[in-house]
Amino acid sequence: MNVLAIDIGGTNVKILATGQKESRRFPSGPEMTPEKMVAGVKKLAEGWKYDVISIGYPGRILKGRITVEPHNLASGWIGFDFEKAFGCPVRLINDAAMQALGSYKGGTMLFLGFGTGLGSALVVNGTVVPMELGHLSYRKATYEDYVGARGLKRLGKKKWRKHVEFGIERMIYVLNCDDVVLGGGNVKKLNELPAGCRAGDNANAFLGGFRLWENAVVPQPSSHPKSQTSLRKDKKS
Repeated sequence: MNVLAIDIGGTNVKILATGQKESRRFPSGPEMTPEKMVAGVKKLAEGWKYDVISIGYPGRILKGRITVEPHNLASGWIGFDFEKAFGCPVRLINDAAMQALGSYKGGTMLFLGFGTGLGSALVVNGTVVPMELGHLSYRKATYEDYVGARGLKRLGKKKWRKHVEFGIERMIYVLNCDDVVLGGGNVKKLNELPAGCRAGDNANAFLGGFRLWENAVVPQPSSHPKSQTSLRKDKKS
């Protein structure tokens, strides 16, 4: 089964299909609607073969459905029928959770993605628990307002790094993690990684997208999308 993994970010939409060596991308941004995303992906994926699709969405996913509009994209995502638009089975997962799934090696792992905003997810014994740690209250706003791209621009690298390091230290302590992965394009702006952390790779988002369909029985296109957030085999409830 060939999988097309789509990683939707606040700056770019990135895609990779099973068997391909190089990912492709196109710009996203505040005017990106789901219709524009689908059209862009179809055009960019021309020539690639895929049977199913995994979508890493920058927002909250509940039972395979989008429940909150994205902060850094246009509206219209809630209720959008991705299976109808693409014409094949689709599974939705939070974008940080998809990268966390691809980064996981065992135990309890915290993933933090420092990019346009702050993505976060916890993986416990193979099961992904999507989180919204960036929206926690912090100082005069939220944590994401200090460590996301807007915070970096407003504060400068030196102050931004202090907020990043403070937050990571507190989260490790509170969540009692065995492993911490730091992803996102802005991780490279840290002078060094905090103790107990390892650098992620944006390519792990694609691996997570492929893992969503491991051991899966492909549903009919008319069925509702299902969020697969575990490394375990699918089981009937």
